[in-house]
Amino acid sequence: MIVPMKKVSLIIMGDKKEETLKKLRKLGLVHVEITEGSGERIAELREQVALLENAVFAIGKKKKAEQKEANADEALSVASEIAALDEEKKQCQAERIALNSELDRLKSWGDVEPVSISELAAKGIGISFYEMPKAEYDALPDGVKTVKLDANKSSVKFLLLESDSVVEDEVAVSLNGCRLTLPQTSTDQMRQRVCELEAQMREIDGKIASFICYADSVKKAVKAFEKEIEFETYATGMADEDLSKDNGQAVCVSYFKGYIEAENLDKLKETAASNSWGLLAEDPCEEDNVPTKLKNNKFVSLIYPLTDFLGTVPGYFEYDISGWFLVFILIFFGIIFGDGGYGLLICAIAAISIVKSLVTKKTVSSTMLLVGLFGLSTVLWGTLTCTWFGLSADQLPEWLKSLSVPVISNVNADKLWSLPWTPDGVGLTTAQNLQVLCFSLALIQLTVAHIKGVVRNRRSIKTLGDIGAILQLLGIYYLVLSLVVNAEVFSFGLVLSGVPVGTVAIALIGAGFFLSFVFSNYEGSIIKSVLTSCTNIVSVLLGVVNVFSDIVSYIRLWAVGLAGAAISATVNELAGPLLGNFMFMILAIILLVFGHGLNMILNILSVIVHGIRLNTLEFSSHLDMSWSGHKFKPFKEQID
Repeated sequence: MIVPMKKVSLIIMGDKKEETLKKLRKLGLVHVEITEGSGERIAELREQVALLENAVFAIGKKKKAEQKEANADEALSVASEIAALDEEKKQCQAERIALNSELDRLKSWGDVEPVSISELAAKGIGISFYEMPKAEYDALPDGVKTVKLDANKSSVKFLLLESDSVVEDEVAVSLNGCRLTLPQTSTDQMRQRVCELEAQMREIDGKIASFICYADSVKKAVKAFEKEIEFETYATGMADEDLSKDNGQAVCVSYFKGYIEAENLDKLKETAASNSWGLLAEDPCEEDNVPTKLKNNKFVSLIYPLTDFLGTVPGYFEYDISGWFLVFILIFFGIIFGDGGYGLLICAIAAISIVKSLVTKKTVSSTMLLVGLFGLSTVLWGTLTCTWFGLSADQLPEWLKSLSVPVISNVNADKLWSLPWTPDGVGLTTAQNLQVLCFSLALIQLTVAHIKGVVRNRRSIKTLGDIGAILQLLGIYYLVLSLVVNAEVFSFGLVLSGVPVGTVAIALIGAGFFLSFVFSNYEGSIIKSVLTSCTNIVSVLLGVVNVFSDIVSYIRLWAVGLAGAAISATVNELAGPLLGNFMFMILAIILLVFGHGLNMILNILSVIVHGIRLNTLEFSSHLDMSWSGHKFKPFKEQID
């Protein structure tokens, strides 16, 4: 559930900001609404946090070592040393890159020794080096004395004896464009310097690695300084009001707004009374930016690692769908992964982590518990459909086949399933049965969304709009079965026990549309509700189409699961012939591990893209949820 909140306004004397904030932080119950602050202290703290975070990044990839305790100032000193070393390393890298670039430029000229060339020039023998196209070289005047050093089909490298040459201005200009610029030092010295720089960088890495023992202290310092930034932000962000009296007595008060859990309001009142704070508490309204705190049982709370990863938080006035999210994502995960063998691997990964935590007497990670549930869901679906590591049903033992559900089992993939009202030769394939299951999941989940709307609006006739949406879902569900699955089996002329099913489906769509049109926008006046629907008539009509597309969207579960099964079967087909040959057995094992591993990674991406989408888009849109909330974060001393 979403924990009820109270909006509180706190008024204090202007000269007691810091004292009040320290007491509030010690209380640790109020979510302060102030988000902006100013001042040199905040800028300084942010620079220190950046310095510490860079240090965490620099030593984070090093091998772990026994940790040493250090306070915030010592951690900052360590971070400064790491920053200096890191800057020194960057300078070495820049110099090495420049030298390597220069060596690449001179590579085709071999070893170059500028000092020797300078010595010759001092003796009156001018030497310069050139490279130019072969045709231009052949066209040089006879008076230009050159020594050809190297040549290919397109260009010529040569040495020019400047002391013996009489070079005309036009030729000199041409030669200057092709002249080799000599380096400041020889190529041998540059290579030696590169080696020195690399050794220096290794030494710097070693020095940085020596600080790994302070990694935890640096991380704690980051959180400590962030807490200080938070404190300064609140202290400088409070609104001030000058209430100076006519007699010249200066009176200044400060105030801010925040939110507190309703059950903790009495504690805040006691603290306010004992410190002479002015306190106003009231219920929040929809215009308020109320933070959200979720509170559920241990099982439902297992979904939190996933929602935290996604960054999805319901708005305070929206629904807490954590329980439904968990139930349906487990179902979707199992269908998308679809393979019981993959499920066993996932369960094994989770079990190893859980057992390790129990042995070391650490708290079992809720993430691993969730992963274990995902694995069990996949094993269950693989059992129901007889899908194990992409193997065909003929390759599986009879006892595994007997555990599957016949109408959706791969054992009966080619069988046609007749229904009581269908004639001989007409029925549903196993694939179509799976499609019906996906659309049925859509009907159930989307109906749950509107049932929640019915419950929320039960004291208003607006609830008729949600009932209308449910009727539309029922009618469009049959329409989808007819148009997408099988028009013969789910015919609009079908009559069961005297009931014309197709006609009833159309009637449900019509009745549902009417109720939604009249009552979905009800806010105290039916006429205004109808006028609002008329004003938005295009959106209202598209809403019916959206219901159809939302139900059809659930076929992605079957399609993605089918694609994964095809990939695993293909991997087996490729590796199968190799397993029969001892020489190629290792290659076959590598192919199986790589192929199935890649398939599992693709399945994880599919769950994120498709399985989560159905919860956060299709399901949520029928709940009118926008996930616009932000977490309740009380101002407190503890560093999490």
